[in-house]
Amino acid sequence: MFESNLLERFSRIHPATPFVAWLPVIAFILYRSERRAELSTMGIAGYFALGLLTWTLAEYILHRYVFHWVNETSWGKRIHFVLHGVHHDFPSDKDRLVMPLGASIPMGIVFYALFLFAFGIRISEPFFAGFAIGYLLYDGTHYAIHHFKVTSSVAKYIRKHHMLHHHNDHSGGFGVSTPLWDVVFRTMPKQKRTKSAG
Repeated sequence: MFESNLLERFSRIHPATPFVAWLPVIAFILYRSERRAELSTMGIAGYFALGLLTWTLAEYILHRYVFHWVNETSWGKRIHFVLHGVHHDFPSDKDRLVMPLGASIPMGIVFYALFLFAFGIRISEPFFAGFAIGYLLYDGTHYAIHHFKVTSSVAKYIRKHHMLHHHNDHSGGFGVSTPLWDVVFRTMPKQKRTKSAG
């Protein structure tokens, strides 16, 4: 994907890496929120759940408007390919199914700062912890969809939703961990058309 061996190396990532990097950060933030004692345990849980829900919306928006942003110039096509096009061209490349730390850490810092500015530390930390767990669920779901044999009906539905996005309708199916926002914004991926008999 890159002419530079260094960039090429950092564009690849083991699927466990985001969990190893982010779970201690999330645990520390939740511990600090509890120790601060400015919110009840239920309050922390509520803001955590709201952060998780907010991630699903952020996931949808990022996938629809950033990853699928298209500009027909040569640099626009290159940016699209690096951000997401490579995944559509090589959907089974197991080293590029989760977000590299070089992208997730700066993005996490930006979102943390945004939440801190908007809500203050009391609310922003449990909210960010839920948001970050949502991100990990997204990464884990995305990897599982492409590389595991799913057996539950829910997992099969989520996999089908994502595979329709990949193979049938690039203009729909932007939710990966949940189709919720595709339902809300009417972007459910179209089913494959079957040939009519006769």
